[in-house]
Amino acid sequence: MLHLHNSWRRKALVVACVALAAAGHASAAPAATDRAGPGVYIEEMTSPELRDRIAAGATTALVPIGGTEQSGPHIVLGKHNVRARVLAGRIAARLGDAVVAPVVAYVPEGSITPPAAHMRFAGTLSIPDAAFESLLESTALSLCRHGIRDVFFLGDHGGYQHNEGKAAARVNRAGGCRAHALGAYYEAATTTFDADLKQRGFADAEIGTHAGLADTALSLAVDPALVRPAQVAAGARGGVRAGVHGDPTRATAELGRIGVERIVDASVAAIRAARQGAPDQNPNPSHRK
Repeated sequence: MLHLHNSWRRKALVVACVALAAAGHASAAPAATDRAGPGVYIEEMTSPELRDRIAAGATTALVPIGGTEQSGPHIVLGKHNVRARVLAGRIAARLGDAVVAPVVAYVPEGSITPPAAHMRFAGTLSIPDAAFESLLESTALSLCRHGIRDVFFLGDHGGYQHNEGKAAARVNRAGGCRAHALGAYYEAATTTFDADLKQRGFADAEIGTHAGLADTALSLAVDPALVRPAQVAAGARGGVRAGVHGDPTRATAELGRIGVERIVDASVAAIRAARQGAPDQNPNPSHRK
């Protein structure tokens, strides 16, 4: 009887294990099948998925350009990269027929030897202008080869805005598709957003041009993890010596969302106009570090 009892228990255990495995498989299956298809980011698609998306009419590609640079003690080095990617995604989603290329994170940041500007601070990475322009040109031509008709460079940093225009001109001389340096993106992030902040009582000295109120607010709105709250006061006290041009003390995500909406709205309008043949309304946007 003991032998039979143990045999029965073993059979029951096997049945239970099979049942649990089946239940686990059943519960996991919906999660896999319920996953949404590819979004707007090329690097998250397979090659056939991108091919089909282009064939279905997504013939506009956005190239988000960031940069790896210091932004005082309170904003992470990759702020431009995160902002450019997120904002490009929102712009593409609003357009409905665009895809987003991987972020360009290596950009001109000034002299390496001797170090100048942001290169004086740890973590800043810089490449020559010619290398940057060639990178943009080759990126656009690669996208064109796969069926993209319009490529837009979306630069989140002021120092290389003119380089975008040079790269776009080279692509356009080659023919086959069109490249655009989207000045409206950066203009909305700087001049337009600054004007909004001034209307709310903030002064130029506080708004700043780099790691100040405007820059910090935009970063908070896109991803709060970009900002170290405990170091904001240190950034304000350190000022230019700490790599901060402005005062980030009163920056909030709520203020930053005003800038985000400005950027998305202006970029979508400019892209639609450019695809219809109208020139960019802001080909030479104001500079910000």
